[in-house]
Order: sequence, then C-alpha cells, then structure tokens
Amino acid sequence: MIEIGSFIKMQRTKQKMTLGELAEGIVSVSYLSKIENLKTEASPHIIQLLCNRLGIELDRNMDDVIEEKCEKWFVMLLDKQDGNEIKELYNELQELLDSNLSDRVLLFEIHKIRYFLYLDEEKLALDQINKLNKMASSFDTRELYYWFKFRGNYNSQVGEDTTAIERYKKAEELSRNLDIPEDEIADLQYTMSIAYSQVRNTLEAIAYANYSLDIYMKKYNFLHCAKCHIVLGISYRRLKMYDKAIENYNLAKHLAGLNSNQELIQLTNQNLGYLYATLGKNKEAIKFYLEIVEDKNVNKQVKVGAITDLVKVYYVTEEFTKAKEMIDEALKLLDQIPQNNAYDFYYHVIHTYYYSITNQANKFVTLVKNKFIPLLIKRKDHANTVIFASMLAKHYEGIHKYKDATKYYKLANSSYRELSNL
Repeated sequence: MIEIGSFIKMQRTKQKMTLGELAEGIVSVSYLSKIENLKTEASPHIIQLLCNRLGIELDRNMDDVIEEKCEKWFVMLLDKQDGNEIKELYNELQELLDSNLSDRVLLFEIHKIRYFLYLDEEKLALDQINKLNKMASSFDTRELYYWFKFRGNYNSQVGEDTTAIERYKKAEELSRNLDIPEDEIADLQYTMSIAYSQVRNTLEAIAYANYSLDIYMKKYNFLHCAKCHIVLGISYRRLKMYDKAIENYNLAKHLAGLNSNQELIQLTNQNLGYLYATLGKNKEAIKFYLEIVEDKNVNKQVKVGAITDLVKVYYVTEEFTKAKEMIDEALKLLDQIPQNNAYDFYYHVIHTYYYSITNQANKFVTLVKNKFIPLLIKRKDHANTVIFASMLAKHYEGIHKYKDATKYYKLANSSYRELSNL
C-alpha cells in the first residue's frame, strides 16, 4: 500500500505542480517536503487540504470499482488481449486513480512498465522505472514481485538478458511467499526460458520451458503451449538433437493451428527454416522462409526476420539475384516496423549483404567492422559474430590484407569456442 505522502508527491508531480504551489496557504514548503518524503506525519486536516487542492478523494468509496478494474486490466496485459480494450481501460483507470486514493495505485504504476513494453514504448517504460525507483524501498512483497519481473521484461526487451535473468530470479524467489495465480507463474517461467535461451543457457531454457508448459497444458492454453514448444525446439536444435527439435516445432504448428494463429505458425516456419539451413538443406529452408514472405497477413517484423534469414541462404547458395530481390523487399519493410533491438539487427544484416552483393566494399567494411561486429560483441551474440567476422575475414583475404583477415578469423574462432562452451 502506498503511503499518503508518496501518493501526494506522485500526484503533484503528475500535475506539474511545484512544492510552493501545493503548499501555499496550507503548510510551509519545507514541511510539505517532509510529508512527501515520509519524514513526518501530518494531521488528517492538512492531508485533506492538500488532497482537496490536488483534486483527490479520500473517502475510498471507489475502492471496489478500482480493484475490479485493475484486476481486469492486469489479466488483459498478461494475456496480451485486444490492444484497443487495454488502452481504453488504462485511460479509465488512470482517471480514477488520479482522483482517488487506492491501495491499488502502486500495483497500477508498476504494471505501467509492462503496458509501455506491450506498446513497444521502451523509453516510456524506462522513465516509469526511474520514477518508481525512489519508492521501491516501500513496496510490499507483491509489489516487489511485479517490480522485479517487469524490470526483467524491460531488460529482456532491450537485449540485456543477463540482467533480466537476475531480476527474474528475484521475482521467482518472492513468488514462493505469495499466493500468485498459476498463469502468472507460468508466464514468469516462460519469460525466464526466453532469457536463458537468449544467453544460450540451453539446459535452463529447457527446464523453464517445461515448467511453464506443464501449467499451460493443465489449463488447455494451447497458444502458450505452442510458444513453449518453440523454445524447446530452438534448445534441442542447439544441442543438435534435430529430430526432437522438429518434433517440438511440429507440435507448436499444430497447437497454433488449433487457434488459427497464423503469426505463431509462421514463427515456427522461420525456426524450421533456420534448422534446415543449419543442416545445409537449403531447399527445405527456402520453402519454409518463402511461406512466411508470401503470407500477406503476417506480422511485418516476423516477415523481415524471415527475409533476413532467406537472404543469408541465397547468399550461401550464390543466388545473388534472388538475394537482391529479397533485400529490396526488406528495405521497404524496415521503415514500417518498430525501431527496437530486432530492427537494429535486421538493419545491419540486410545492409551488410546489400553492400557485399553490390560490391560496395568501403561501405561493407565500415558497417561490419565499425558498427555491426561491435554490436554483436556487446550483445554477446556469438553465433552471428562467427558468421559476420568470417565474412569480413574472407573479404580481407580476397584483397590480400592477410593481417586483417587473420584478426577476424581469430575473432570468429574465439566466438565459436564461446558458443561451444555455452
């Protein structure tokens, strides 16, 4: 539950009111500062006057309505339901909580982090984290659980997966002392499986995906089961257990099909394409990638991802005309997707192959050497560091710059060793 002083400070800040403007005629500025920072307890009369000026009701007659609407909104966010309904209820709740003191206000403010991430508004999510950080010491156990979980969601979304795992682990510890719905626990375990997968901790990814899958199977939540099977498919592919990977991908496609979820079906196709490309079965890989590219209704970011992988295959098979056609298509789509971590990766891959195919050697070297490889190293993306360091080394070798070629072959080899050790 939020302290009244913290609530007053929060509402004053939202209304862009200075300490002096709120305090005038009621208390001194220094005394209001002490109230807001919980260094003194003001009388009920002073609290009422401050709240009146802020337009806040203290009689709590809206508690039941706010609690019901908050719980509904939290579930909608968890299930990623219809975006328009989520936005409408958010605006309704914001209006209610701006004018009524409620025990739910902190949970609502913490859930805003998830809401902004849902909207791909990473900057707003970070601003919300920074705003709440000063109050975190007063959070109760439930509030702390969501605080760590949603901060982990933020870290994961911006590519800071190691930090995300640390925060998810704290949320997991707190959950053991809370009565939290199974769907919420399953969601935490699924997000942990994703984060472990991103850092190539394959065994943990499998464990958490299976924990989550067990809960979703009991609840017949086939869409979430499909997502878990995709994580398992990726994990078994990395362990070179290809039959088991294909089995999980096919299960994911079947479950997604039961719900007519074309986006998940195409995400599975992308992973199947990647698996067959890894095995050198390029015809099969191309078939799965083209199924996504030719789907007019697929999510644009998913389509860009498929085109990016398809360009890699065409480049390997030296079908440069087809690769160029796909690059042109990707360049059009890049302007239509959110500029997030995935966008950065796709942008660099597409332009790398574009400069290589069109023989723009200087632009190729500048991009790969100065921007792309440093980005991959920063993200600890060892798999792609191997690919693009080798590509750069081969370029240097072709123009007889053997010292530079050796440097990047060494980077490719060391990245491969890192990959093998994960």
